[in-house]
Order: sequence, then C-alpha cells, then structure tokens
Amino acid sequence: MIERIGVIGAGQMGNGIAHVSALAGHQVQLFDISQEQLDRALTTIAGNMDRQVKRESISAADRSAALDRIKASTEIGELGNSDLVIEAASEREAIKLSIYEKLCPGLQKNAIIATNTSSISITRLASGTDRPERFIGMHFMNPVPVMKLVELIRGLATDDQTFSAIEALSKKLGKTVAVSEDFPAFIVNRVLMPMLNEAVYSLYEGVGTVEAIDTAMRLGANHPMGPLELADFIGLDTCLAVMQVLHEGLADSKYRPCPLLVKYVEAGWLGRKAKRGFYDYRGEKPIPTR
Repeated sequence: MIERIGVIGAGQMGNGIAHVSALAGHQVQLFDISQEQLDRALTTIAGNMDRQVKRESISAADRSAALDRIKASTEIGELGNSDLVIEAASEREAIKLSIYEKLCPGLQKNAIIATNTSSISITRLASGTDRPERFIGMHFMNPVPVMKLVELIRGLATDDQTFSAIEALSKKLGKTVAVSEDFPAFIVNRVLMPMLNEAVYSLYEGVGTVEAIDTAMRLGANHPMGPLELADFIGLDTCLAVMQVLHEGLADSKYRPCPLLVKYVEAGWLGRKAKRGFYDYRGEKPIPTR
C-alpha cells in the first residue's frame, strides 16, 4: 500500500505532484538540490491551494492538513522510507540516471520508482536502477492540480503488481489513466510536440507572425492556447528535448526540431520561466518577439 510518497524535483511538475499527493492524504517528502527552489515550491503550493479554497473546491481545513503533510529537504536520503518515489527532474536522461544512482542504495527494498518523463524510454531508464520490475512511467500533465490525465507506461520489466498499484494511486489522486506503450514521447507528446514544432516552422519560414499563428489556431481550431503560447508555457527546452527524443528514437525526418526552436533555446529564451520565448513576458502584457 502506498502511503509515503517522495517527489524528486521541486519545479513546476514536482510541486504540482506534491500538491495533489498531499491533498489525497499522503505524506510527501519533496527533494531538490536547491533550497531556494524548495522554498519557491512550498510558496507556490500554498498559493495554489489558497485559490482552491476560494473556489470552494477544497476547505481551509483540507488546505492546512495537506500543507502539514509536505516536508522538504535537500538531502536525498530523506526519501529512504518512501513507498513510492516520483522523479520529476529535468528531461535529460543522464540527469535522471545520476539521480537513480544516488537514490536506489538508500531506498527500501519494496519501494516503487516512477518517472514523470514525457518522452524517454521507460525500459532504458529502468535498467539504470536496481528494481526494473518496480519501475514505471507516470507522466502527469501540466499544471498537475488542474489537468486530469496521467499517462502510465510500463517498461519491459514492469510487473503487474507495480502497474496495479500505480493505476490505483492515479485514480486516488483524481486522475484519469491513459495507458501508453513504451515508444518515444508516448501518446500526448507524440501527437502534440510535432504540432508545436510545425508552428515554429511556420514562423521560421515566414508563413505567419507569432500573433497570426496563435490567433489562427485559437479561433480556427478552437484551441484554448495558440501553439507558440503553449510552447512557451511548457518550456522551449522541454519541447526541444522531446523533439530530439522523437527524431533520434524514430529516425524520421518529420520529427526534426525546427532550427528556430534550437536558436531560442541556445539563447536562453525558454518561454515563461525565463521571461522570454516566442513572447516577451517582462512587461505588463506578453509581446511577440517575432
């Protein structure tokens, strides 16, 4: 039975996973190498729960109890008594593998490890741990407290008990499960990221401006956000990383990352989190950068 959940990474995804896990009644240990990032995460979680109280989706007592369940630390050893550890680190395979190398020796024998990767092979990541049969992909959508979907992805070695436990947990967290095979980028990003990459190509080739492309897709396809605005929200570095996984994993030129996307990432213009991407967010209102 999963009672204690560890979360690795206190960024946008990690703090959202900690948020929903604590609200569902779990003890949560949030880990990050940066104390500053942990402090920001706890502030974000409290603020997001405040909004839920104002909308009357949770009570003030629910908020208080959930916040009391979340502990934060820069020591990875604090995750040792977790029943489940959900890794939500950067979308870089080498970083994830280095985390597992430090995590596994101190983790109790029967604990499950889940990765929130949005694109990387679960089988390959699992092989970098001491428990591939108790390793699974658990891909949450952003923002985690709002989005209802979790993609579950079994690696080659993932056993039935692990899958059943994570499926049950996902439902307890209020999520709907979509099961994906272990192919590059799974379901959501296999479909979504090439669309965003094509929007960047449309900008790169001069088919339309940032504003024209986003307006066209919002009003012409009834999308709640334009593709370039969405790319900024996700993070252009994440979009590029997923496209690289698709391109390398499927060896098809249709997944080649747009050179303009590469250029923006090289410039550090990563979207909302960097205050600049396809829009400039440094003023009162976002302004297109092209």
